[in-house]
Parts: sequence; C-alpha cells; structure tokens
Amino acid sequence: MRPFITREAVLSSKIEGTQTTLGEILANEAGGHVNRSPDDLQEVRNYITALDYGINRLSDLPLSLRLIKEIHDQLMQGVRGSHATPGEFRHTQNWIGTPGCTLTTAKYVPPPPEELMNSLGSLEFFLHDQTLPPLIHIALCHYQFEAIHPFLDGNGRVGRLLISLLLMEKKMVLAPILYLSAFFEATRDEYYRQLFNVSSRGEWNDWLTYFINGVALQGKDVLSRAERINDLIIPWQIKAGHTEILQTIVTQFAKNPYLTVTTTAKNLRSSFTTVQRAVKKLEALGILSQVSEGKRDRIYCATQILSILEEPTNITP
Repeated sequence: MRPFITREAVLSSKIEGTQTTLGEILANEAGGHVNRSPDDLQEVRNYITALDYGINRLSDLPLSLRLIKEIHDQLMQGVRGSHATPGEFRHTQNWIGTPGCTLTTAKYVPPPPEELMNSLGSLEFFLHDQTLPPLIHIALCHYQFEAIHPFLDGNGRVGRLLISLLLMEKKMVLAPILYLSAFFEATRDEYYRQLFNVSSRGEWNDWLTYFINGVALQGKDVLSRAERINDLIIPWQIKAGHTEILQTIVTQFAKNPYLTVTTTAKNLRSSFTTVQRAVKKLEALGILSQVSEGKRDRIYCATQILSILEEPTNITP
C-alpha cells in the first residue's frame, strides 16, 4: 500500500503546484539526497502524515468538523501556507480565480465568513447521511467541501483526503489503496470545470458521472499496478535464494523500490558490510541499479517497480 499512498500524496500536491516527483520522495524516504526544494518535499510528507493521522483517528472519532480541522493542522505544519491558521476555519473571505484576480473578478466566491459555520454545519450533518449509494454520497461530500472552501489554504488537498477517509469509513476499501488524485490530475481542467458547473448551472449528473468514472478507472489502475509489482517481486524472491537479508530487501521493494546501504542497514539492524554484499548480489541479478552518481552515498533502485509506479494514469475507459 505504501507506494500508492505516496503516489496519491505526490499527485494531490501536484494539483496545487508542488513539483516533487514520486521518485524524489521515495529516494528521499530511503535516505538519499535529492535536488528538490525542502518545502516541496515537506508538503508531500505532510499529506502522507495527514492521511495516516485521519485513518488512525477514524477508529475513535467519526468524520466530523473536528477531524477535518485536525487533518488540516497536520497538513499545513511547517510548509508554505502555514501562516494560514493550520487547523482553523477561515475568518475572512477567500475566492477562486486566475492569479491576481480580485473578489469582484473572481470566477467563484465561497460563502462569506458569517455564513461559513452554517454551511459547515450542513456539511457535517450530510457526512453522516446513510440514505444514498456510497459513491454518490462521497461525490456530493467532496463537491460540497470544495464549494465551501473553509480554510485559507489547503482546501483542495483536504477535500481529496476526505474522499479517501470516506471510502475507509464506509468500508468500501479495507486498506487505503484507492485514490482519485491521479485521475483529477490527469483530467485537471475537466475536474475544475465539473466542480464549477455544479455551482454555476447545477449540473449534478455530469459531476456524478465524472466522479464515478474516476473511481472505476482508478480501481482498475491500482489493481493493474499492484499485480504487476507482485509479478516482479515473487520471481525476484526465488532468484535471491534463501538468504534472509536478500529476501527481506526484495520484499521491501514493494514498499519502496529505492534504497541506500546506510539507511537499510539501520532499518534492518544489520551491518553496513552485510547489506552492501546483498546489494551487490541484487545488482548482479539485474534487480537493482545504482541511480546516483559518484561512489559516496549511493542510491539504488529497483527501476522496474519505479516504472510501474510512475507511468501516467490511463484515463481511457
């Protein structure tokens, strides 16, 4: 599941302008140095932290305004926009439009501050609605949250996190593996158009069709990627033989295809030399490749797995 969570974090953040790639985040998590803005890396890491936090909190707290604020607080800590009151709903007017637009020239203006809590109260009440088919309900909740735009910053990411948490809360998925950010990113203009058309023209049917089509395509997409990763891991385990350190490292590629010897030795509580020998064996087997330059702080990658994770989302039915 872990690389899919990371992929969701990267693509959801990309919609908001963050430029970090999936490979950079995974390499950084493995202990490698990457030439990317620390702010960009932190924004993606915060998304993962916020998702993990939200899923864990669902065990003792239902989806609610309180939980939404807690998730926002996790998302906005120590990053650009952290001045925008993490964990607090806005007390001023915001608007959506082209860069430099004003309140009077904005394409869309969310509810004013004095109406915000009424709107959020309706959203919270609707979050617990059990009368609608689950995917219809989730699609409506996502639209309603984005239309309210309750925070000064981070609304898009929190709204997409809300989809994942609703899928988990409704037990439509047993693990956090189905995400829509890849679909929204691949169809970004259409995503914004559909949201706006609900607000401006009440085109609910088109929005619901778009959303449910995204769920279907992403379900197929994640299943295909997971199966292809398994189809690599299993033969690699056979090729690696019965050495415990080799088996452990190969299994870890399902979590992160990158590794550094130092970080792997630390995580596995093994010696640097033992891990280094294992890495050389995996290189010889054609499973691992060195992807960094130079002889110091080398970064290795199971590039076949990375290719599966990084390939563009197929939005063709």
